[in-house]
Amino acid sequence: MTLITAYIDQAPSETQPQLTAMYQLLKELLPDATEKFSYGMPAFVLGKPVVYFAAMKHHLGFYPTSGPITAFEDDLLGRYKYSKGAVQFAYDQPLPVELITKMVKFRLAEIAG
Repeated sequence: MTLITAYIDQAPSETQPQLTAMYQLLKELLPDATEKFSYGMPAFVLGKPVVYFAAMKHHLGFYPTSGPITAFEDDLLGRYKYSKGAVQFAYDQPLPVELITKMVKFRLAEIAG
């Protein structure tokens, strides 16, 4: 068990399917990343933070930093609530795997410089 899987196991049962799906996707996209907690949230780090995510009461919070959100704002508009550094995914909807994948890859490119 990792810190993040322990977090998922302790989360409310209605949030666990989305949390698990997000965790598995991020593990697949970031196999060499370190898993840790930062700002009280699960995070994947490769020298710098790549992404964070967390169970909120009414949504799954996804925090890829501001760069990917700005870059993919057209994909977010009208579909998801978002702010400068966060995107909200509803628990009753499937995760947008393609969008998350693009945002993570964009973030990796940002980190690589």
